[in-house]
Amino acid sequence: MNTPAIVLRDVSKKFRELTLFENASMQIRSGSITGLQGPNGSGKSVLFKMIVGLNRPDQGVIELEPSLQGDGRDFPTDVGIVIDRPAYIGGMTGLGNLVDLARIRRLITEGEAAAAMERVGLDPEAPQKVRDYSLGMKQKLSIAQAFMEGQRLLLLDEAFNGLDEPSVHRIRVLLAELREEGRTILLTSHNQGDIDAVCDDVWRVEQQGLVPVS
Repeated sequence: MNTPAIVLRDVSKKFRELTLFENASMQIRSGSITGLQGPNGSGKSVLFKMIVGLNRPDQGVIELEPSLQGDGRDFPTDVGIVIDRPAYIGGMTGLGNLVDLARIRRLITEGEAAAAMERVGLDPEAPQKVRDYSLGMKQKLSIAQAFMEGQRLLLLDEAFNGLDEPSVHRIRVLLAELREEGRTILLTSHNQGDIDAVCDDVWRVEQQGLVPVS
């Protein structure tokens, strides 16, 4: 059996008097697409942030597959994240933004960043600045950023937010392709159709716990 990509054991998290999680446990299979459901305010985004170390659980353990973590690092190094509307430099093109981000780790070329844009349905040669992007275009750019460096774990909060019907179909196909490439994907969506179309497993935030749905 493959090592799980993510394991949560008895995780609890409280903000002031609001308890989001209490003794919550979950396993995410490596190489799968897993959907996370729950009403607004149930803690889905907070869970994502705890997985990547941006927030810490009050108690319990969150473990990532060791190869995702990196040697001696506090934050996982092989993870692509879309949480809370990523910010971009409005006066630059989409490709310019991705190339700027790629310079941080120097893992990919400009051509590879452009190829990622094409996979989500954006034209890397378009002169349009990001400040003039629609919500759906910004969403596609953020997804491209999340996988363009070969990240093997993707956390996509509201993966289909702002997308029109053709774009939803394109991103569904893309996620299936990324899974076939060996990526592990954890996503949220308020649309049950998205969950049904792409997810191998589904968990739900329920009564401060995490419950397998399928």
